[in-house]
This record gives sequence, C-alpha cells and structure tokens, in this order.
Amino acid sequence: MDSIIVTGGRELNGQIPIAGAKNACLTLMPATLLSEEPLTLTNAPRLADIRTMTTLLQSLGAEVTALNEGRVLAMSSHDMTGHLAHYDIVRKMRASILVLGPLLARMGQAVVSLPGGCAIGARPVDLHLRGLEALGAEMDLREGYVHARAPRGLRGGEVEFPIVSVGATENVLMAATLARGTTVIRNAAQEPEIVDLARCLRAMGARIEGEGTPTIVVEGVDRLRGATHPVVIDRIELGTYMLAPAITGGEVLCLGGRRDLVGAFCDKLEEAGIDVREEPEGLRVRRNRDRARAVSVETAPFPGFPTDLQAQMMALLATAEGVSVLEERIFENRFMHAPELVRMGADIEVHGGTATVTGVERLRGAPVMATDLRASVSLILAGLGAEGETIVNRVYHLDRGYERVEEKLGACGAKIERVKAD
Repeated sequence: MDSIIVTGGRELNGQIPIAGAKNACLTLMPATLLSEEPLTLTNAPRLADIRTMTTLLQSLGAEVTALNEGRVLAMSSHDMTGHLAHYDIVRKMRASILVLGPLLARMGQAVVSLPGGCAIGARPVDLHLRGLEALGAEMDLREGYVHARAPRGLRGGEVEFPIVSVGATENVLMAATLARGTTVIRNAAQEPEIVDLARCLRAMGARIEGEGTPTIVVEGVDRLRGATHPVVIDRIELGTYMLAPAITGGEVLCLGGRRDLVGAFCDKLEEAGIDVREEPEGLRVRRNRDRARAVSVETAPFPGFPTDLQAQMMALLATAEGVSVLEERIFENRFMHAPELVRMGADIEVHGGTATVTGVERLRGAPVMATDLRASVSLILAGLGAEGETIVNRVYHLDRGYERVEEKLGACGAKIERVKAD
C-alpha cells in the first residue's frame, strides 16, 4: 500500500482549488437511473469512490463516460438491463445504497447488497428502508441483500425520520420524484448536498419545495427529463485545506470556497484565533498568532460542525494553547486517529464520544497508520506542522475522498511526497 511522507515545519502560502463535492456527486450519479434521457454532471471530482459508483451504474446497464479528464460525467440510462447491485461492488462504498430509491421508482424492483465503507461505527440502512416503505415499497432482507418491490409503483406518503439521516433523505427524495401524489419528508437533512440534489432533480423536471429546511415536499411526476448540472464544491475538502495554514502558519486562498457551506466550522476557526475572509475568489485563511487557542467542538448535522471535519480539527487543537474538548455526536468509534496523533506527541484522552485534547507546543514526526478517510488527511495535516518526518501508511482511504493532495499542498510550499507500494 502507498504511503505519504511529510516533512513538517514549513509555512504554507498560495492558492488551493477546491474540487466538486464527493458526497454530492455520489448522490447525483444515481439520479441518472430516474430518467431515460441523459444526465451530465460538470465539476465532478476525480476520486476512487466516483469510479466505484461508475462501475455500479454500468453494472445496472447505465452508460457513464468521463470527459474533460474526468471533470465531466456524461450518463444515460435509456436502456436499463438490471436491478441487482452486487456485493462485490457495493461492499466498497456506503453510498452504493443510493441506487435503491431510483431503481424502485423507475423499475419497480431492486436487489441491493448491504453496503460497506469506512469502519467508523454503525451506520444502519433501516432509515432508508422505512422511508421507502412509507412510499409503498415492500422490503425483505435475505442473505445480505435488500430485496425491494413496488409492483404497482410508488405512491406519495408521509416520512418522518426519528433522527436526521443524509443518505436516507437522499434516497427517499429521489424515489418520491416519480411516486404518485405528494410526499412530505419531515426531519429531513439540510446539508448542502441535499440542496444540490434537489436543484439537479428540479432541472430534470421534478417538483420539489423546502430543500435546505427540515421539511421537504415532493409532488410526483410521470417522468423526468435529462439535464446538465454543476456539482457543488466539496465543503469537507474546503475545511480540510483551510486547516492547513491554520496549523503551519502562512496564508492560503481556497479557491471557490463559500462561508455558507462551512459556517459553523469558520466560527470555530475564528474562535481559535484563525482569520477567515470571504473574497470573490474564495476563502482566505491566515493564523493570527503563534499558536491557535483551545476551543470546544461538538459535531452535529448541518448547519452544525461537520463530523467529517472532526479529525482534521483535532490535528489543529493538538498544538493549541489550552485544553479543548471534542464531542462526537454523529458516529461512534470515530476517534481512531487519536492514538496515532498521540504517537506524534499529542496529549489526548478519549472517553466514549468525548476527546479531551491538551495542546502541546509542537508535535514530532513519526510513522502513523491511517484508519479511515478523514483520519488519513488529519495525520497529513498534523505532519505539516510537526518537527521532522511523518510517514502516513495505508493511505488508500485518502484517494476515496481527496484529489491530488500532494500536488495541492506542494504548490503552497509543503514538502510532501507519495511513495508507491512495491
């Protein structure tokens, strides 16, 4: 497996272009299953997960062509040939479950393997299934597969999620566009990726109101047309690269960045003594002091502090002045990066869903192991600010969610290289 070697102690200065959002693109791609006409996505990220979703859609009979070096995805599902999402593909990525709603809506049946992905705690699909059952689907779990049927088509219904679920909201939203009648989704996720999906579906002819609020109303239509849609920028990549100069010092402009996508995160950075300025070209970030100040962080669904930025924020707080407390409210078992940061000299105590971080003056480079996607990049960030050399092993997770990390950070002065496995 590849490793990434980081030599710390260098300020970062320059510009970093922010890619299209992985999580948004992975949701938008299955929307092609809802229509016989072409769907084209622009500003697509070039990531391993996008290739996995491409393979999954192709296995169902969709045509997916990457254009403009992968920045454009031209898709067509005019000749659907299958409704089975096989384990060999689905096991690689949790977002694969998002083909369930579109397949049910378009074909009236679907057989989808229970998904895999990062090992960051239980993320059950029961909310997806209950939401689709409210639209008239019949569900049966057998031998690791969801067998779903709607022989008379889906019908509108009332869906109220007991907890906020981004994926379940997306699945039900897509299915509801072709259901007969009106669907009301309550306690819906409000993430920018939901808003982006609704805009794409509306461009395809869907009738949707309320995206970005806790209540979404969908009036079903008979068919959806083709469309061209730009993928929203990746707010998690944005937040990750905003942390780089916060950790190392210097000044970086994150091109395309918007504060409305990362408002709660920006508030915490400013509380920690990091200057964030919104400019026409993006968000400019600069550390105002020798060391950041300690802050307390509690992850929450959007518009709260994103769980997907918790690991990266811990890398900053490891060298902040004072004691920080991070509470993980979304996923259990998401502090697996903490022991690796401790190997670099961090002072971190984890008790259940709470991590207490006592800032040290400086981290020291060390060999560390990446445990999941966000942990991978948090260790790279920590290495940028550490003394000496940090070797981040098992970085295959990284390529699922970050495009050309070494190139983007290297252009701003970081000393970072990838070492290919033999």
